[in-house]
Order: sequence, then C-alpha cells, then structure tokens
Amino acid sequence: MKTVKNYFLLIAVLFFVPINNANAQGKEFVPMLKLNNGLEMPQLGIGTFAISYDQAKEACLEAFRNGFRHVDCATAYRVEGAVGEAMKESGIPREEFFITSKLWVSDYSKGNTLASIDTILKRFQTDYIDLLYIHQPIGDYVNAWKEMEKAVASGKVRSLGISNFDASNERFHAIVDNMKIKPVALQIECHPYAQRNDIREWVKPYDIYIECWYPLGHGDKGLLSDPVIKTIADAHGKSIVQIILRWHIQEGFSVIPGATNPVHIKENINIFDFELSAEEMATMRSLNKDKRFFNVTLEQLDGWANGNF
Repeated sequence: MKTVKNYFLLIAVLFFVPINNANAQGKEFVPMLKLNNGLEMPQLGIGTFAISYDQAKEACLEAFRNGFRHVDCATAYRVEGAVGEAMKESGIPREEFFITSKLWVSDYSKGNTLASIDTILKRFQTDYIDLLYIHQPIGDYVNAWKEMEKAVASGKVRSLGISNFDASNERFHAIVDNMKIKPVALQIECHPYAQRNDIREWVKPYDIYIECWYPLGHGDKGLLSDPVIKTIADAHGKSIVQIILRWHIQEGFSVIPGATNPVHIKENINIFDFELSAEEMATMRSLNKDKRFFNVTLEQLDGWANGNF
C-alpha cells in the first residue's frame, strides 16, 4: 500500500501541481534584491503611472493574481487609494507586498513631509510603506529627506529612495554623501536604447539599485519592433517585450513596467523560464544610443517647484 501511495503522490507532483499553481512563473520565481539596509525587494514590479484610478485598481488585482507583489506608485499619480483597495481585496497578507510611493514637492513644502506621509498611509490603508522616494530633485529636498528619516525611525517607512536625481550630480551627492540614511534605489528612465551607463557608475560606490521606469521606452514603436531584439525573441519563443524585461533582470536592475491589459500583465511576469546568453546580452548592450523619451532640463524641473508644471 505504501508503494501505491507513493506512486500516486509522484503522479500528483508531476501532473497536477504545476497546473494548479497559478503563480508558477510569478511570486515564487521573482528574484529578490538585497537592499543596502538589509531588506529585500522583488526585482520586478508593476508601475501605475498615467492610468486612471479604476484602471490602477484592476491592474493591481490582475497583477497580484499573476504573482506580482511589488507596486510602484506616487502621490502625483493619484492612485495610491486604488492600490490600497486592491491590496485589501486581494486577501494577500500585507507582509507579502512591497509598496512604494513618491513625495511631490508640494508634499514636503513648508514642513509638510510627515503629515504627507500620514496621508499616504491612509490612502494605502496600511501602517507602513516599504520604500518612499523623493519624486524629483527640486524644492527643499534636503530637509524633506531629514523628515523622511524620522518616518523611518518611527516605522512608518522602511526604506528611502531618490527618483530622477540623475538630473543633477550635485543634488545626487547632496543626499548620498550627507544624509544619515542612504537611498536604497535611484529610479530613472532606462531601457535598451538608453542604458544609462554613466548613472550606473554614480550608484556603484553606494550599493544603490537602479530602478527603471519607461523600461519599454514608453511604448516606442522602434524599440518594440527592433529587428535585433526580434531575432533574439524568436530564438526563445518569446515576445520583444519579454526579451527587453529579461535584459533588465539580467543587468541587475529593478524594473517596473506598467500595464492594464491582463494579457500584457501576464506576459510581463512570464520571463523567468529562460535566460539570455552572454552573446545575446552583449547584443542587447550594443543597442544603446542614449536615446531618452522624457527630456526635461534641470531648469524646467526647478520651475515645477515654483508651480510651473
């Protein structure tokens, strides 16, 4: 009887478990990045930029069903509440999520940083957020950072990061060299056409991860139909999008593609059942042309701090 029982257990493992495991290419297979403060962050997440409140909620619910646990958000996106609702409705324990948001300059002007963080927590319906960024290197970001450090000390925020600080080497160093808490991540535009090799050198001495927005070139038709990437995609039976996201993963980036279509959400996370060869990675690196799709000068950014947005 024991032999028969073991036989059926083997059959179950071989045939039934993979079928019933909806997240076979999801949560269990998303690599974790060890941050410089000792915490871990899922390397792949879903972005919520430039979508409606309802779209954000449905996209997050679909993403959670497919294994995503890392969500990138910002107060300026106006969808923090939608992400919070999706987390609550998912039934997934809070500790499984890695939730990030960003402070806009109006959130920390006139000493409002800590009050703004409390408001963010209420929107997310949570007691803490895992990573809080300064959204742009503008306004009184130095004092904002010092207040954010207080939020870390109180347990309301677990990690701090900087977003778009590639706009100024001086402002980057004002944070990384002079503050008590170092950023765990620098979020910037990065994709195969703009691989940001100079900025990657900036962060190396500080053990700061680069997290990539616009990882698909903001849907650029040229990038998403690139014949070189298409050849690699065909060799693996994958899409161009999946090859690009896999390149990000193997380069060691954190990557946060946005998507609202359930098909695209599933496609974006189904990238952990193959690897690009060394030759294919070299080919991907050869595509770099320092072509950015979001180009704003530091002077324009400073204008945003004065309400010229």
